[in-house]
Amino acid sequence: AEYMGVVSSLSLKERVATCLSVGVECVQPEELEKLLEKKNHPTCYDGFEPSGRMHIAQGILKAINVNKLTSSGCVFVFWVADWFALLNNKMGGDLNKIRKVGEYFIEVWKAAGMDMRNVRFLWASEEINKDPNGYWLRVMDIARKFNITRIKRCGQIMGRGEGDDQPAAQIMYPCMQCADVFYLKADICQLGLDQRKVNMLAREYADEIKQKHKPIILSHGMMPGLLEGQEKMSKSDPDSAIFMEDTAADVTRKIKKAFCPPGVLEGNPCVYYVESLVFPKYGKFEVQRSEQNGGNVTFATVEEFRESFKSGALHPGDLKASLTRYLNEMLEPVRKHFAEDEYAKKLLAQIKAYKVTK
Repeated sequence: AEYMGVVSSLSLKERVATCLSVGVECVQPEELEKLLEKKNHPTCYDGFEPSGRMHIAQGILKAINVNKLTSSGCVFVFWVADWFALLNNKMGGDLNKIRKVGEYFIEVWKAAGMDMRNVRFLWASEEINKDPNGYWLRVMDIARKFNITRIKRCGQIMGRGEGDDQPAAQIMYPCMQCADVFYLKADICQLGLDQRKVNMLAREYADEIKQKHKPIILSHGMMPGLLEGQEKMSKSDPDSAIFMEDTAADVTRKIKKAFCPPGVLEGNPCVYYVESLVFPKYGKFEVQRSEQNGGNVTFATVEEFRESFKSGALHPGDLKASLTRYLNEMLEPVRKHFAEDEYAKKLLAQIKAYKVTK
């Protein structure tokens, strides 16, 4: 069933380019082009486990990416993976708390500027119970068609390491996540690169059952943590990430402490933030600095910005000050919403009372 959505005003070429700009990898671009040619409203999906607080990659970056996809005519389905969070022992395995966190995430996205017209939120527990027979038979079929080694390779999707002390949920979870793709009739899996293994499993499964159209994988990159050597943001280390409810002072303090070696582009979280958050949202990066430091400068392209930083013309201190300004501007509507909207305020107070589990 194709969801009805708002029709895209872009040409086919523009739709393809816009969708591709979301991912650091697409499997496969030519399939994506065929899909967009054939369907006005392809279904994109991303599943998220409601757990704890939301960091900026989940908040702002997701809103930017969803808006790109929906502007291309895609209908974006958020699979609110409450049962999955339970299986992964999030929020102490309390389904009511998990539910509340899910509602909180939705409020954040609304406030962060996500265009909701082509967005659907589906709760895994509710949807699976609409056709439990279809869902669980699919899970079982996937479990029959792949060996344990192959399924265990997907273990990292839960954000946990390998090893035999893992609960048997490590085996169930990938089989269920793979089943989601088919249950939702997803044309595009738009998840993080850390979910690649299970998305590839879904493609292999499509071959196994001789399904002609395999799900297309559009993976976004992982937002690095702010401190040196942190590949991925961590909810358990509050200084490694900017959270959606951080105050302006929090953002200033965290970016001040952030790793930003002069002239170094690779592995530099501050450079990554500018490229993946500021440019896609504002289309430019304006640096305000004193006259003796070269005066104000506006970078119209990522390339110009990279060149300037690499050459040393743009100093880490000036980059950080401007990045801080942009981040606070992005977070302001969210802060405002949770300070002024009664429902949102109550929700945040409840979430803050929970003990956050990774």
